Amino acid sequence: MASGIGQFAAIQSVAPSFGVELRPIDIREAGEIERAVTAFARASNGGLIVTAGSGSAIYGDLIITLAARHKLPAVYGDRHSVSGGGLISYGPDRVDQYRQAAAYIDRILKGEKPGDMPVQAPTRYELVINLKTATALSLAVPPSLLSRADEVIE
Repeated sequence: MASGIGQFAAIQSVAPSFGVELRPIDIREAGEIERAVTAFARASNGGLIVTAGSGSAIYGDLIITLAARHKLPAVYGDRHSVSGGGLISYGPDRVDQYRQAAAYIDRILKGEKPGDMPVQAPTRYELVINLKTATALSLAVPPSLLSRADEVIE
């Protein structure tokens, strides 16, 4: 999905400044994902960044299961993954996006031409942390991060 490719490009552009090595994993089929995550987990100090896309949506539960099995911290782009056992998510507030979409529909129904309306980007983002998963990974979540979270799952 284009958003996942764009997300990866943005992550790739800043990774060197943090001393982080990126190794993309193609997520087209379950066996391929399992082999790649298993191989990746053998390296020390690893973690996963799961970008948006159809593969991460289709195989989200598998990715969460593999991250837990291999004790890999993982960050996701949607709260659903954290509710399902993922460690942390940071992404657009979907409810806010639906409100924005409803406002656009209202404007269209009142006669505005869609082609004359600007493309909207998300304006609100949410941070969700799963403390149960953090504990299972033996990770201490700093209080400063917990205080910034929009939701903490215990």
